[in-house]
Amino acid sequence: MIVPQPLAAVLSLPPPRSLADDVADRLREAIVSGHFGPGERLREETLAKTIGVSRGPVREAFARLQREGLIVIRRNRGAIVARLAEEDLEEVYSLRVAIEVLAVLRAAERADGNGHARLQAIVDRIAVAVARGVEAWEAAELDMAFHDELYELADHRRLRDMWLSLRPQIFILLLDRNVAVDDFRDYVVSSHQDILDALRERDAARAVALLEDHLRGSYERVHRQRVSARPLEAAS
Repeated sequence: MIVPQPLAAVLSLPPPRSLADDVADRLREAIVSGHFGPGERLREETLAKTIGVSRGPVREAFARLQREGLIVIRRNRGAIVARLAEEDLEEVYSLRVAIEVLAVLRAAERADGNGHARLQAIVDRIAVAVARGVEAWEAAELDMAFHDELYELADHRRLRDMWLSLRPQIFILLLDRNVAVDDFRDYVVSSHQDILDALRERDAARAVALLEDHLRGSYERVHRQRVSARPLEAAS
């Protein structure tokens, strides 16, 4: 039997955001936008001075980002932007496939012309960026923007919350692969356009198949780049 909460608890306002919340937001944005790369050390004292706060909120923010998997805290080295291990790569991508298939199924059913137009605008932005040349962080941002919109069109709050909790780690993986511009050109416009075309036709089965192929290709590119980088890392 479910016991309802007291009315006062239901109607009470959430606690106000703390300074550590704001610091965590700023550091998270700096990481996912590529200002701090995988393996880079985050110096507590330097960041506190740059942001204009004491070291306490920065320390609290580090603890939150560690729980999110964005940083690791090591003895004698402090906070370091996470470089996800091979098992992390497999777990992140397998979970992403599981939730994004549901997002695409719901988007195929629910998206209207306005939703399709928003997706098309993102694909068009990707095409323009590819034509002029694109940096790794921008490639990741554009790629993720399309998938952000898929979750919006799915109209499923808890599904979107799961995506948002996973998104920063996916972004780190995309940055960690240091994707080449040619690699981005080869697949990103056509694969997203194909998914959008299937959604327009309300062909859910085809949209799911295309999505799974797209995510599998992304996983394999990251995996290949990690494998090829190992001899260089061992020699350095």
